[in-house]
Amino acid sequence: MRADAFMTGFRNSDGGRILPALVKAIRDHKQSLSDIDGAIGDGDHGINMNKGFMIFSERFAASPGNLSRGLDMLSMTLMTKIGGAMGPLYGFFFKGMAAACRNAETINAAVFGNMLSSCRDAIGKISQAKVGDKTLVDVLVPAEEAYRSACIDGKTFVGCLDAMISAAVQGRDATKEMMAKVGRASRLGERSRGIVDAGAASCCLILETMAQSIKAILR
Repeated sequence: MRADAFMTGFRNSDGGRILPALVKAIRDHKQSLSDIDGAIGDGDHGINMNKGFMIFSERFAASPGNLSRGLDMLSMTLMTKIGGAMGPLYGFFFKGMAAACRNAETINAAVFGNMLSSCRDAIGKISQAKVGDKTLVDVLVPAEEAYRSACIDGKTFVGCLDAMISAAVQGRDATKEMMAKVGRASRLGERSRGIVDAGAASCCLILETMAQSIKAILR
């Protein structure tokens, strides 16, 4: 693997390969995500996510495009085809990512960092959740911060992605002992402890899948 590939990134047009990997990850984990959600929520998180991603998959296959276009299409699909809170949340999640790379011909470490920051800002526009509230924010925020820190430290693109994955996993696992403060699970109070948050689990899965897909492209 060439060192310069880590620095220069990949073409936006090649990034469309990331989207099918996301679809597969959600499909493969739909039951486990719903099982997690069932412990303190409605039990349909994985099923609903899979529904939205499968609809997107059909649309993207019929009209493929680059990473930016795919993320925009995924955003719109999730906002219109998934009920409850997660549709809008992940709709804005991917909308923020798409906006940050829309005019980028090459996705390098800096551009992907902007995608994470834009995603974080987009979520903040529709959710008051903060770190410690037992939500996907407990994954997204530390993941973005770890990625940025790795970039500042001069890590390669791959090194920054690895830092992001590590922080995402730690953030996901940390939600297990948190008490839910927002959403349906918040009604359970102390009884919400002991279970990983489903949104945190899916967010970790999405970030990890994106990172692994990007590393595969860079190879």
